Amino acid sequence: MDKTSSRSGPRYALAGCVMAVVLAAGLLSNGYGLLVERLPLTRHAPDWPGFLDGRVTAEIADTLAKTPLPSGSASLERGASWLAVGDLGPRVRQGCPDWLFLADELEPHAGGDEALRARAREVADLRTRLAARGIELLVATVPDKSRIAAGQRCGVYRPAALERRLREWNGLLQASGVRTVDLELALRKLRVPGFLRTDTHWNEAGAEAAAGAIAAAARSLPSAAETLQPHQAFAITRGQPQPLAGDLIRLAGIDWLPTPLLPALDLEPRTAFAPVTDTAAPASEDDLFGDADLPRVALIGTSYSRNSNFVPFLEAALQTRVVNFARDGGEFAGAAQAYFKSEEFRDTPPRLIVWEIPERSLQRPLDGETAIWKAAAAR
Repeated sequence: MDKTSSRSGPRYALAGCVMAVVLAAGLLSNGYGLLVERLPLTRHAPDWPGFLDGRVTAEIADTLAKTPLPSGSASLERGASWLAVGDLGPRVRQGCPDWLFLADELEPHAGGDEALRARAREVADLRTRLAARGIELLVATVPDKSRIAAGQRCGVYRPAALERRLREWNGLLQASGVRTVDLELALRKLRVPGFLRTDTHWNEAGAEAAAGAIAAAARSLPSAAETLQPHQAFAITRGQPQPLAGDLIRLAGIDWLPTPLLPALDLEPRTAFAPVTDTAAPASEDDLFGDADLPRVALIGTSYSRNSNFVPFLEAALQTRVVNFARDGGEFAGAAQAYFKSEEFRDTPPRLIVWEIPERSLQRPLDGETAIWKAAAAR
């Protein structure tokens, strides 16, 4: 179904104009490169064998790629495709009007079930090793946006085989003694989907719901009284909604277009957090050694932990500070591999580690992710 049909007339006309400009600019660019900059059309003298094996045409294509226009032609093509037929390229899918989804979430992987089980075994091994050092582990897996916002997918297809992925993952972890947080349940309790329309990540409502679920699980730990220290309260101020152009607009390559031609931008409140001075005197044996003010909760994860005020919401829900070691693009284990090798972990180990993992990374092909502790120990 064409989601742009209500404005198809102006869009088709504009797309046609853009393509005409691209073609004309391409001719001028190629002429400029060949006649003014005197770029050689081929590196070697053309001959018949070269035409037959494709060498000559490859050299011509390489030369034309060095002319001024090609660097921007891809962006022009992406914009024209979006305006004409609502196409957003290979990485982004458009669902209901103004709802965008990451194609990576929708892709089954060969050998995905075994990769998921191997990752579950690695997490269970890490839990055992951390427990031996007196460190608790909480695993919070972020459900796919396309799972939670299923009602906004419209014609976007999500393979049925992916529906059991999150349930199987949490089941394997729980059977191995790993404590998990059910973020799917927390997000489904919201009146509206807890994800941004034009972005991969959760919105502030989703981040706050996830933080509350993690905090509830942390407070139920036997060691919670000692772990969730030092106490820190926060004053929360809800800001006015402001427009936000999501990362899926950039990933689709159309972020250069005027705002009226883009999917409707998200409106986010930009909540502000301010620490509240705690006048109560701390009572802990750690005071004797000067460690009372050190945070005891560490967070490892991905860009979900770096967006929509997730960490401030988590700190406010836990009423203690959290040290954030999450990494953009960390997928399953990027942050974990870096953190367990770090001086911070070696010199000031936490009492609790919250490990945020995106569901979409669970079945990806393995890439050195099942030797996390071994690599850390070898440092």
